[in-house]
Amino acid sequence: MKKLLLALLSLACFSSVQAQSWPAKPVRVIVNVAPGGVADITARVLGAKLQETLGQPFVVENRPGGDGYIGFEPVARAEPDGYTLVYAPGSTVMIAPHIVKRTDLDPTKALTAVAATGSVSLYVMTHPDVPVKSFKEFLAYARANPGKLNYGTPGNGTSPHIAVEVFNREAGVKLTHVPYKGAGPALKDLLGGVIHLAFDPGVGIASAKAGKLRMIAIAGPKRHPDFPDVPTLEENGIKGVDGGPYFGFYATAGTPREPLERMNQAVARAMQDPTVRQRFQTLAVDLADPLTPEQFAAYVRSEYQRYAKLIPELGIAR
Repeated sequence: MKKLLLALLSLACFSSVQAQSWPAKPVRVIVNVAPGGVADITARVLGAKLQETLGQPFVVENRPGGDGYIGFEPVARAEPDGYTLVYAPGSTVMIAPHIVKRTDLDPTKALTAVAATGSVSLYVMTHPDVPVKSFKEFLAYARANPGKLNYGTPGNGTSPHIAVEVFNREAGVKLTHVPYKGAGPALKDLLGGVIHLAFDPGVGIASAKAGKLRMIAIAGPKRHPDFPDVPTLEENGIKGVDGGPYFGFYATAGTPREPLERMNQAVARAMQDPTVRQRFQTLAVDLADPLTPEQFAAYVRSEYQRYAKLIPELGIAR
């Protein structure tokens, strides 16, 4: 009995030391969408800053597909020690599970919230071949041609997908959905004229500045400073269309408190770095207010319940 107690005490002390010394080795960060999108770019920006401040490499790896679940799987299966994280758009955690139901993997149970980073506005962009030059012209054309225009998104159940379906309902139009495995691939096909438009999360802004795409409206609270003449949807009387919940870091459920708090605090510091803030601003990402892991978890629960009601209203199915 004495030997057993000593073994348990030793194990507890070892676990405590492990947690307090986190990170003592490289941290794997999985991005559950394709390269080139806002999640991928911001993960790499933050990964570089976290490596600098925490003294260990943050190795970013893209695992797109499966409506975000392909990226969730290795984190759900990992040891709960804080060395395998996922950086995910909020839609894959708080929206997609209402559409893609996996009895073997519920991200709200298999993962634990660590740190929120930011949210995006969406930019309504059309290919130049679409015969419209303003939002009013676009609206008239879409209403006159139901189902003719197709739009690309980072995937089924993502924030842009939900946003366009809300837009369809509020504007009285019918746009046809084409899902991709990330915002980057959707942008590539938009530039190539394969799809007609996208509610882009910010990765296409440079292309719009270069005249390769036409920005006609913004699904967000304010106009973009580089496009002062482009109106918001609310200015046109269309409400309830937004970029969705916060992007953020998640760890394996059961991860000790110490790694969660250290990571949360490191992310909060990184988000105050001028270089990081400038990069986020370039991508038109609105920074999240600092949230503790517990506050972020409460936010995830609240948004999850909100979308549980909205998804059936929109009639969205896999």
